Amino acid sequence: MRIFIYSLETALRSLWHEKWINLLTILSISIGLLIVSTFISITHNLDSVLKRWAKDFGLIVYLNEGLSRETEDTLKDFFEHDSDFTAVTYISKDQALQELRLALGKQRSVLDEFDSNPLPSSFELTLKRELLDPAFVERKASEIKHLNGVEDIQYGEKWLSSLSTLANIMKVSAIFLGGAIFIAIAFITYSTIKIFFYRRKDEIETLKLLGATRSFVRLPFLLEGLFIGIIAGVTSSLGLFGVYSIIIQKISEFLPAVNIIMTPLPIKAYFPAPLAGAFMSFIGSLIAVGKIKY
Repeated sequence: MRIFIYSLETALRSLWHEKWINLLTILSISIGLLIVSTFISITHNLDSVLKRWAKDFGLIVYLNEGLSRETEDTLKDFFEHDSDFTAVTYISKDQALQELRLALGKQRSVLDEFDSNPLPSSFELTLKRELLDPAFVERKASEIKHLNGVEDIQYGEKWLSSLSTLANIMKVSAIFLGGAIFIAIAFITYSTIKIFFYRRKDEIETLKLLGATRSFVRLPFLLEGLFIGIIAGVTSSLGLFGVYSIIIQKISEFLPAVNIIMTPLPIKAYFPAPLAGAFMSFIGSLIAVGKIKY
């Protein structure tokens, strides 16, 4: 216990004594962690948008003109027994026309020029959230389009494909960027600890003459690297919180659409940065003290 207390005091004293080097190291690590956190946050928001949209996502199946009631009932029964759908809603020609009149508002008078109702009957099929994959939806839509009595089907395929592709790109980018930055964090800490080690070479030689073990000499450097990583991680989380708050509270006043894309981050989203910083900095410190011969 006495060894740990001594090592803790030595590490804290070194943090203050070498404050400028430590400050530069902490800023470098925190910027790297902030970049990774930002990419992860963007990916989180894209996933959230996709999940929110999935609640109401569906396929609109337009029926052929003059279809018999019996055929419509057969199609409805087919859709209701399909386990891929959570809800099936039938919209008649008259109901579709009424909804269009409400949507047009003051411009509804343009519909008076038609001698008859130009809108077809349709089914709105709500797909299960876990099946919201562009390839699956496209295949499902193709199968439905070939059913007897179906004229056309729409489901916003371009929007779904673009959003899904963007989300996947961001996930892959976050993984590669995160890996590269974590390696950089370990290297930065490794270099910093080596500098501190050589600066205290005379002190270490004295400790060796007094019978200090390798563990006794190494522990302060390991704790110092750990503290650097934790402080950098906390700084990164505070930076992410600040940037996020500015975007949601200030920028959304000028761009309301931001609120559609951005969702508040949960408290647990701010914990990974300090943990990742501490872990990678500790690894860098461990490599540094392990490679130095004394």
